[in-house]
Amino acid sequence: MGCLQSRKVEENYLLQSLQEHESGINCMAVSEDGSVLATGGEDKTARLWSTKTEQCECIGVLRGHGDYINCILIEDCYVLTGSADKTVRKWDVGTCECLLVMTGHSSVIYRMICTGDFIFTSSYDRTARAWDFDSGECVRVFRGHKRGVYPLIFIPAEQDEDDGDVDLDASNDILITGSADFTARTWNFETGHVIKVMKGHKGAVTCMSVDPGGRVLFTGSTDFTIRSWNMYKGTQLKVFEGHQGSVICMTVVNKIIYSGSSDHTGRSWVAEFGDCTRIYKGHKHTVSVIKVVDGMVFTACGDASVRVFDAKTGTVRRTMKGHSTTVTAMQVVEGRLFTSSYDGSLNVWNVRNLENNDTAINKTNVVNNNNNNNVDKGKDKDKMNEVEKFGGLQPSSSTPAESGNSDGDKIMID
Repeated sequence: MGCLQSRKVEENYLLQSLQEHESGINCMAVSEDGSVLATGGEDKTARLWSTKTEQCECIGVLRGHGDYINCILIEDCYVLTGSADKTVRKWDVGTCECLLVMTGHSSVIYRMICTGDFIFTSSYDRTARAWDFDSGECVRVFRGHKRGVYPLIFIPAEQDEDDGDVDLDASNDILITGSADFTARTWNFETGHVIKVMKGHKGAVTCMSVDPGGRVLFTGSTDFTIRSWNMYKGTQLKVFEGHQGSVICMTVVNKIIYSGSSDHTGRSWVAEFGDCTRIYKGHKHTVSVIKVVDGMVFTACGDASVRVFDAKTGTVRRTMKGHSTTVTAMQVVEGRLFTSSYDGSLNVWNVRNLENNDTAINKTNVVNNNNNNNVDKGKDKDKMNEVEKFGGLQPSSSTPAESGNSDGDKIMID
């Protein structure tokens, strides 16, 4: 199954390179228990992979979409896929059978989140939609954006009766959307009506996240800035300036914001004050995905590499080069890093003992096991141009809540 075991591969931490997808992989999700990984690709299929077995193996193929798959989630024993064919599909993990096809969007489905009861989708058709998880019925359409809708966040109804903010009805579930029309909006889930429009960006809102309490919204944009907002009042709090290119991905861990940009860097910021505390350097292309795990910052990039930095010092702990083109998504499961790429491969890396890694002997000449890849370079270039224009790779606002979290009382982010 594409397992590599040569001495050089061991030195470079690459454990396997799996190439069952027939073309580029766009998105990735992992089950709540970490045992199943799902990938969706340009070949119109989704594939399921075992993550906790000694060797990662493809355990199922989901076929049925009429165009490429753009987003994917695992929710309980189901897989959800959103596609450029304008539909969402619900699949049984065990049988790989398609159980539901959800239709209604009139353009490419861009992102998707799930609360367990409802599925939320965003689209280039300028709307977001809510679907009943069990029946697949579209129960709400959120209209108002003037351009495509990109990232989504769901905030459940506030349980704290001592809430001091009165501008937003805390008894209602809230959907937040970011758009290419330069705005973010909050919506009343029950009515589908807009509550607040947050204006200030001078470019598309490409990624969003919230503070742990779900009260401050952070938005990243193609105008090179991150901005913070009081969601309950719709007012801007701070502007985070420093990136020299579009902000593509973002996550908030405790009181620190981590962002990735087309300026080839990642950055960390103090959420409350707006200060940039660290710059993560080394990449040679857009940082398209950023994750923080156990004090380490993982960055994936258009230069086909993944780097791991010490979050506090900014020191490069490990550099992994095994893909031949853009890394689109990644997940960390029990000491193994799974990365996908437009080259069509799913790579598995050893990321144990990062704190003891000697960066002085970190290898850079990594075995490239993608000899069977006839990558359409023109297509890859077009997709990277799309990233720069619309801010769109597997995003990143990568928090533990984003991938198929079934707890309805938790903030859902994509």
